[in-house]
Amino acid sequence: MAAVTITKSTKRVPQGNLEGGGEQNYSMAISSLMVLFFLFGFITSLNDILIPYMKVIFQLNYTEAMLINSCFFGAYFVMSIPASKIIEKVGYKRGLVLGLLTAAFGAVLFYPAADSRAYGLFLGALFILATGVVLLQVAGNPYVSILGKPETASGRLTLTQAFNSLGTTLGPLLGTHFILKSLPEIDTLNPEALSPSAVQIPYVLIGVVLVIIGLVIAALKLPVISRKKEENEAMASPQHLSGKTSAFQYSHLVLGAVGIFAYVGAEVSIGSLLVNYIGLDSVKGLAEHEAGYFVPFYWGGAMVGRFLGAYILNKFKPAKVLVFNAALAALLVLITIVAEGNVALVAILAIGFFNSIMFPTIFTLGIAGVGKFTEQASGIMSTAIVGGALLPLLQGVATDMVGLRIAFIIPVFCYLYIVWYGWKGHIEKH
Repeated sequence: MAAVTITKSTKRVPQGNLEGGGEQNYSMAISSLMVLFFLFGFITSLNDILIPYMKVIFQLNYTEAMLINSCFFGAYFVMSIPASKIIEKVGYKRGLVLGLLTAAFGAVLFYPAADSRAYGLFLGALFILATGVVLLQVAGNPYVSILGKPETASGRLTLTQAFNSLGTTLGPLLGTHFILKSLPEIDTLNPEALSPSAVQIPYVLIGVVLVIIGLVIAALKLPVISRKKEENEAMASPQHLSGKTSAFQYSHLVLGAVGIFAYVGAEVSIGSLLVNYIGLDSVKGLAEHEAGYFVPFYWGGAMVGRFLGAYILNKFKPAKVLVFNAALAALLVLITIVAEGNVALVAILAIGFFNSIMFPTIFTLGIAGVGKFTEQASGIMSTAIVGGALLPLLQGVATDMVGLRIAFIIPVFCYLYIVWYGWKGHIEKH
């Protein structure tokens, strides 16, 4: 990645070299980003609770219920490139504030959507909420990568992603207690008699918190990226001299975007069906509100893995760690398909641990060396998060057709692609 200069003033004036400045100068910025990563992890993981809730309330099949993920992660496909353009115009800090306020608006819209008891309005509110999260992702991920030495970018992003996992761990836990626990037994279910407050109150509170955090971020003096030095270096770079005029011309970036698509699709597919999988008689046979308490172990494994990964990725080559983790994740999914009882339960929950370093590692490998195309590259990588919309929907269709267990073959192929990307695909072809 080309060197980038920053300053803590509000003017975009170069002030020192980022690589020479060291990471200790950016503690306030990194700390703020950790809070943001926690927030959009918390929000995203609540989808795993909304899916079984909506499936019962609206009497949906698996395909229809998975539209929640399609709507949420579909925002990445529609909004990531526009979001990268917005970040280029307004800068990282304002982009983060705009993302927080947009997400807050979407969260508050859950109140009228719940009152109307219209599934379509729920999905619309969710899309707006997701659009805010997209802005946070597009601004936050490259910002973390840039604020420090390029060789430690994977470890730094993995550390901040660990706080994302803390959010995804607490989200299902609180969501199960406040949302799923409100569901009566299915044989006594009367959807019209249920109060919408189980969804309204948590999301309105989320909206209020997002607004408060947005105001705090707006008041902070965060480092401002100066592109002048980077653009000068890019003009003299081999990539520029070879005629590259777009991020799309970097093969390792494009292949990395496919890797993000596969990873997010696999992670979300597994997480979204955890409650239903654990509820199988051949696994644990638990009701929704009981099975929901196991979901935090899946996301908690990712959290532990990311805290460890922040250290490991600074000691070993990130690509090799990626190959190792993806291979073991594929093996665990295969065990999930054929095993029963506690073996099946442990296998599917352990996948979260090996998922841990995949997103930050693929992301940093993908945007490495793209120089002045960093924002565009971040937009491309974030667009690929649409895998969380398409692959869970595909798995929902497969589940309706061939059963819940066999449908897990889809994540296996996703992890095998990631193995290949870590082995060869991340190497730029000139």
